[in-house]
Amino acid sequence: MEIQTLSLGPLGTNCYIVSKNNECLIFDPGGDANLIVQYVTKNKLTPKAILLTHAHFDHIGAVDLLRKKYAISVYLHENEKDWLDDPSLNRSSLFFGRDGGIKTEKPEHILTEGTIQIGAFSIEVIHTPGHSPGSVTFIFKEEKLIVSGDVLFQQGIGRTDLPEGSINELANSIVTKLYTLPNECIVYPGHGPNTTIGSEKASNPFTRQFYTE
Repeated sequence: MEIQTLSLGPLGTNCYIVSKNNECLIFDPGGDANLIVQYVTKNKLTPKAILLTHAHFDHIGAVDLLRKKYAISVYLHENEKDWLDDPSLNRSSLFFGRDGGIKTEKPEHILTEGTIQIGAFSIEVIHTPGHSPGSVTFIFKEEKLIVSGDVLFQQGIGRTDLPEGSINELANSIVTKLYTLPNECIVYPGHGPNTTIGSEKASNPFTRQFYTE
């Protein structure tokens, strides 16, 4: 399995293209759909789905174009199922103004905790709220890697000052769910460089007050 990182959209959001056996999954396509299409075409991949860690505007900007181009479904947690077509909920109206928000159709598939199978990929989904009410983390157990969205960063955590954010919920998600994963598990965050669970447990300054081994 291979994973490609593309920094896309107005806030440089990490979009991940995970591929295996010429199939791929697209995680958090925040914008610049042409760059995703170029990568998919160059590597002769067949997209199977779009998976969203959450539905803030900087993670969904290319959803509409990619969904239509490849005739694929979008997966999103039930707590944010109404966010894709509502700029006030996905916060794009705050960034672009009332008339410039991002709108796309609702997700075809609603995520809940558990294991899902899409094509050649087996993925465990865990609910990790705090940054937003529907934030999820995708886990590839065999490869020991996770796509964490805006929950856990290298030496950082997701912001909780947006509506429906909660520092206590976020801390609980990180400590009781992510920090129970193997130390060598690689974290692919929504922004910035990769890290590992072990590194963040040992030295993340934002979780130190909530976590002691």
